[in-house]
Amino acid sequence: MEFIRIESIDNPYFKQMHELMGRIFPPEEVLAFDLWAEPLRDPGLRVAVAVHEGEVVGATEYRYYPEMGVAMTDFTIIGREGLGIGRFLAQERQKDLFAWVERSGGALTGMFAEIYNPYRVQEHPFGGIKPMDPFVRREVLSHLGYRRLDFPYVHPSWELNGEAVTGLDLCFLAYDEKVNELSAALVVRFLKTYYAIQGRKPDEWHDMIRDLERRDTIPLLPI
Repeated sequence: MEFIRIESIDNPYFKQMHELMGRIFPPEEVLAFDLWAEPLRDPGLRVAVAVHEGEVVGATEYRYYPEMGVAMTDFTIIGREGLGIGRFLAQERQKDLFAWVERSGGALTGMFAEIYNPYRVQEHPFGGIKPMDPFVRREVLSHLGYRRLDFPYVHPSWELNGEAVTGLDLCFLAYDEKVNELSAALVVRFLKTYYAIQGRKPDEWHDMIRDLERRDTIPLLPI
C-alpha cells in the first residue's frame, strides 16, 4: 500500500478520493470538487490517500498550526475492510506530521478531531463500510487517546449554505496525558481559524463561540 499526497484536483487519485468521500460522508461534510483546488495548494494542509493496486482505498486530511502548536485531523476514510487501512493511515500521518513539525522548528501539544456521536445521531450509513461505523470510529479514537471537549459542539456545513451541523463532538488528543483541560481561548482561536474559509456561519456557531469566550478552560472527558 502507498501513502500518496494529493496537491491538485488534476491528480487522478483526487477524483477517486472525492468519489469515495461522496459514498462515505453525508453531503454536508463534503466540499464540492472544484472548491478543493485552493485548499490543496495550502502549505498548512495535507491530503493523502492510501493506494492499493492502483485504487484509492482510504484517505486522510490533516493540518498543522505552528502558531498554536496544535494539529487537526479533518477526516480519515477507510474504503475497504480487511486491508489494515486505518492503522496504515494513522501511522503514516503521524510520521509525516512529526517530520513536518520538526522541519518547522515548532512544537506540537496535540491534535483536534471531530467525531460523530452515534448515541445522539444514528442515521448516517457511511457507505455501509463497517470500519466507518460511528460506534467503531469513536472507540478507535478513544483507544488512540482522544477525549471530547465538554461543550455542545456545532459546525458550519461544508455545503457552504450557512446551515448548522450537529451530532458531533470536538475531541483532542493531548500528547501529555496529564493534561485534563484546554484553554478556552485556544479552542476559540482554533475554531475561528479553522472555519475562517466559511463566510456564512449559522447563528448556533456564533452562539457557541460566545459561550466559549466566557470560559477560562474546557474539560477533556472520556469519549
